[in-house]
Amino acid sequence: MEYASAGAVKTTDDPVRGVQLDEADGSHCRQCAAGDGDGCTRLFKRHEPKIARQMWRFSRDRAVHAELVQEVFVQAYLSLHRYRPTSAPFEHWLARIATRVGYRFWKHQARRKRTESLHGLTLAAPASAAGDAEEAAQTLHDLLAQLPAADRLVLTLMYFDECNISEIAGRTGWNQAMTKMRLYRARRRLRRIIEQKNLTEFLLGASHGSA
Repeated sequence: MEYASAGAVKTTDDPVRGVQLDEADGSHCRQCAAGDGDGCTRLFKRHEPKIARQMWRFSRDRAVHAELVQEVFVQAYLSLHRYRPTSAPFEHWLARIATRVGYRFWKHQARRKRTESLHGLTLAAPASAAGDAEEAAQTLHDLLAQLPAADRLVLTLMYFDECNISEIAGRTGWNQAMTKMRLYRARRRLRRIIEQKNLTEFLLGASHGSA
């Protein structure tokens, strides 16, 4: 799937709240509010590459991934009348919607898999301890899929999207204390699964061996 480049970003500072505003996003949002469909298309196309990368964290099935990306923009379109540029940059507002869409997808998956036992799942570890980075990323993605949706989300935001505690709390709506506790518990659960699957050496070797 190919996505257009987002292009250069020009911003201004809001003097009241100190929020950095993107002039192009602001213009497109005003066009959308006025009922200009082309303005909405330009706005969403501008942010499509970043959302596509974010939703790849939630599913590596290309058909599912495409549906998730589409769902983000459907939700954004339906909620656009509530967006206030002075409260947050548009890309941050859109990232929160994407996080909620991905989280709901994982929770739906979890409901379908409740009858499966963790120990009944099988992950085939590569024969070599030094697999390539893409193989390690796929293995980690499969490992995370065995965690509860909240654990999977907090680890994905921390390690794949490189969010700090404050940013994770902002995207999920959790407070920072809850975020820290969930991160701590999620790390412990993931560590146990990695040890059960004897994948510690593979994941470390792949991460150190990647260029």
